[in-house]
Amino acid sequence: MDKMNNQEPNLTESISDKEVITRVLQGEKNLYSIIVRRYNQRLYRVAMGIIDDDAEVEDIMQVAYIKAYENLGQFGFKSAFSTWLTKILINESLLRLKNRKKSLHLANADTGYNEMFQQQIMDAQTPLHQVLNTELRSVLEKAICELPEKYRAVFVMREVERMSIAETQACLDITAINVKVRLNRAKALLRNRLNDYCKKEDLLHFHLSRCDRMVDSVMKAIEKM
Repeated sequence: MDKMNNQEPNLTESISDKEVITRVLQGEKNLYSIIVRRYNQRLYRVAMGIIDDDAEVEDIMQVAYIKAYENLGQFGFKSAFSTWLTKILINESLLRLKNRKKSLHLANADTGYNEMFQQQIMDAQTPLHQVLNTELRSVLEKAICELPEKYRAVFVMREVERMSIAETQACLDITAINVKVRLNRAKALLRNRLNDYCKKEDLLHFHLSRCDRMVDSVMKAIEKM
């Protein structure tokens, strides 16, 4: 295990998803940590586009990784692994959101959702603190927080995480036209306040210490299987 940890940074860069999965299925389950480390940033950003609670997002990520691991044998490489994994995360996020809304009054759900998400984002310690001054960061993140969920999810996936139209479409089970329409609508809602900042800054960063913690949590769960 120590040998693996020493080699992992190089393997993370050089080994393909297909090779990792193949070797994990052959018994090298410790290599699954490469998958976790590789996709932490994406899953965090996508889940934050749907769910308002930072701690819950981490829990959703861990559930998604475990579900993916448990079903690796069924993956079959019929699509990109990143798409398959992201879709598992989105399904879990939407399930959490659905269950949450069941316990809330529908009339107040959207207001409370946006306020809680906004407060979480503005409280988060990310590299934006080093890049943007407080005023610009607040404007940018507040504007994203206030987007309706269906527009915010597409915006985060396309503009923040740089996912392709095809992958966003596959993950959300919507048409390519809907991806474009929702993204354009999100941009229209953001334009007056964001200007050129939406494509320049590193938003919703899942920093190294959290990445390490996610790897440890997922791998501990896998070791027990």
